[in-house]
Amino acid sequence: MTPFADIWERAVLRHGEDELKRRFPSVKSSAELEAMGDDRFLAAMTKRVFAAGFRWKVIEMKWDGFEEAFAGFDPAAVAAYDDARVGQLAADTRIVRNKSKILSTIDNAAFVQSIAREHGSFGAWLAAWPSTDVIGLWAALKEGGNRLGGDTGAWFLRLVGKDTFRISSDVSTALIDAGVVPKKPSGKRAMAEVQRAFNSWHEESGLPMAHISLVLACSAGDVYS
Repeated sequence: MTPFADIWERAVLRHGEDELKRRFPSVKSSAELEAMGDDRFLAAMTKRVFAAGFRWKVIEMKWDGFEEAFAGFDPAAVAAYDDARVGQLAADTRIVRNKSKILSTIDNAAFVQSIAREHGSFGAWLAAWPSTDVIGLWAALKEGGNRLGGDTGAWFLRLVGKDTFRISSDVSTALIDAGVVPKKPSGKRAMAEVQRAFNSWHEESGLPMAHISLVLACSAGDVYS
């Protein structure tokens, strides 16, 4: 497997060290994650679910309307929405009127509540999850949440500042070039190899997973991740 120092050098040659560091995603500390309200996690889930397969800019432009329509994303309030409230939201022009994604938000409110009851808060649960098991966290989001599988879960984590890598097309190319996997990773065995590689590069560099992901992407292409 290619040492991270070589991948870093390639990325710096392509983009420059200052530009590379400027692009590093924000990563929150455990204390910062624990301090976030559960409503902010539900809001971030909702933003990513609605943005999936849709124009991101539209969601951004309407986001104040989303906050109003979902009453600030209080998990207890949203989890209690009934059919009548779903019907009202499905006709509410302040949001993107996608009924299945509205229902997803209600399910995710219940998910956030369930985690908070067991761990004190959703932020405490995220903060305690080790970055050496990103793949396990993705699986937990997919299993417990609604529409949080695939890249949506990773984008949600990136949005709230939980350290995570992503497997974009450029990251996939870099993983193949580094000898981690023979093709775009899918399936438990390949994903385990990816996690092991990121853990090794983290030990070598001391960088967060999100920054390693960015460096990999920049070593292989012009799009960062």
